[in-house]
Amino acid sequence: MDVKFLIAGDRAVSVEFGKVICLETNEKVRMLEEKLKESPIEGVVEVVPTYCSLIVHYRPEVLLYDELVQALKERLENMHSVQKKKKIVKEIPILYGGETGPDLEYCAQLEQTSAEEIIRKHSEHEYYVYMLGFAPGHPYMARFEEPYSFKRRESPRVKIPARSVVVQLNLSDLIPFEQPCGWNIIGSTPLDICNFDKEEPFLLSAGDWVRHVPVTKDEYDRIRHDVENGTYKVKTYAAEENV
Repeated sequence: MDVKFLIAGDRAVSVEFGKVICLETNEKVRMLEEKLKESPIEGVVEVVPTYCSLIVHYRPEVLLYDELVQALKERLENMHSVQKKKKIVKEIPILYGGETGPDLEYCAQLEQTSAEEIIRKHSEHEYYVYMLGFAPGHPYMARFEEPYSFKRRESPRVKIPARSVVVQLNLSDLIPFEQPCGWNIIGSTPLDICNFDKEEPFLLSAGDWVRHVPVTKDEYDRIRHDVENGTYKVKTYAAEENV
């Protein structure tokens, strides 16, 4: 296995499995993450999965860099013993267009198609959560069918609303907080992407799959009410791998 160990400051090492963003590479990242949960290394305090790498944070007063690399190599050699996780799908309700999706019609113009077709492509296919990044709980997701042809906006916005749904090419993100963003906003979800009042604050995790479900404004408002009251349950189920 062609793996690189890169120094990431004085308390972390990046285990890089390649530079091509794809499911095969990301699966290796997640397998090493699971192997470290199964067989932890003393002195390692946190691991962070990315598209193609696993960042391993450690305590240098407990564990030297060379010792950590050797321990990681041993676990890489035994990653085949990690049991593959089931495909977990979470359904995320989305209100498309209108005030909460100001770029929907613009995206349709770029694609020379209808807003309904933009919505169909976004909601008909499942998205894979490669990683969380940029902001707490911020999922970077991709679908593997019918990508859009447009990329990010030429002029980023300084601030967009929390819970916005943003897209480009085959990618889609859910925005957890008000923040800058250069992607196209096509809708909003009534769900909290990140809520630190919960024991598990993040709506999604790396390795999850997402299906976006179109909802009406009335449905959006009802779901938002339930979310704020703590009574909404995200529909989650195991499914067969299809990619």
